[in-house]
Amino acid sequence: MANAIEVENLTKYYGRPGAGVLAVDHISFEVRQGEVFGFLGPNGAGKTTTQRMLTTLLEPTEGRIVINGHDLARDAYPVKRQTGLVPEESNVYTELTAWDNLMFTAWLYRVPRAQRTARARKLLQDFGLWEKRDVKAENFSKGMRRRLSIAMAIIHRPPLLFLDEPTPGLDPQSSHAIRDLIRQLNAEGTTIFLSTHQIEEANQLCDRVAIINHGRIAAIDTPEHLKQAFRRVQSVEVALEPDGAAHGDALAALLGVATAVKMGDKWRLYTEDPSALLPLVMDYARSHDLRVTSLNTLGPSLEDVFLEITGQPVGTVRHEVQEGGSRQRGMKGQMGGQR
Repeated sequence: MANAIEVENLTKYYGRPGAGVLAVDHISFEVRQGEVFGFLGPNGAGKTTTQRMLTTLLEPTEGRIVINGHDLARDAYPVKRQTGLVPEESNVYTELTAWDNLMFTAWLYRVPRAQRTARARKLLQDFGLWEKRDVKAENFSKGMRRRLSIAMAIIHRPPLLFLDEPTPGLDPQSSHAIRDLIRQLNAEGTTIFLSTHQIEEANQLCDRVAIINHGRIAAIDTPEHLKQAFRRVQSVEVALEPDGAAHGDALAALLGVATAVKMGDKWRLYTEDPSALLPLVMDYARSHDLRVTSLNTLGPSLEDVFLEITGQPVGTVRHEVQEGGSRQRGMKGQMGGQR
């Protein structure tokens, strides 16, 4: 399979090389044509800097970028014509209607006049915006603006689409609609480079994901292969009645439990051997006259893998005894975008 993106030894210093801040540290990877490629990273990891270099918004200090066979340093113009970009911050012109936004964008990309109208009409219909075509975008919800932004990015039918945080801040219905659009575009042959803080979104959408940490690529693989490589972060999840929340200390003390984390009305017990832990949990429940309302074994999630790779221990919310009772203390690692 041919590659849509090839990155070799890509490096970015902010300031003088050797004395400034090394944001991206000699990374190399490729994105295959026709795949959805996820790009994940914690705050300051170099994720946004990398995407800006890939989309010609930032010049690399070192390294080589080839997109659809064109060296970005030597032949950027055809690359710009063959890519679409949906930035994290909306690029919709709010003083224009949905129709005028698409017409203006089509003109910028030099879509032939005879094709602009037909393409705009189809996109607005496909994206559920046709009835709002004559409404100014300033009156749109955030989800509607995001859909319009994607329509603007693909009106010239680019084979490669960059999406930067497409769903944060959207309601569940709008997020679901955006994910369906991404799947539809990919099914039609569009290669998608997806930067996201939503780890479960990457798990649902991406053929492969890359995790960048401290400016370096820490892992690249399919979500399922990454999970299989981190079987040590398996867990048993149990809900007990009555007063299940009061049993965190005892559950954490069971043989084989590395960490006990409260998840709503359930306890998640991280362990390397769920099969050995299950009978211990049942024995504890019986000996304390507790009813087990749910009991599940869980493999590692993509979030667990992310936390492990980026050096944030899985299940960092631990149960701690306090005078007069018990409480939760700690914070789970949060993802963000580098600025």
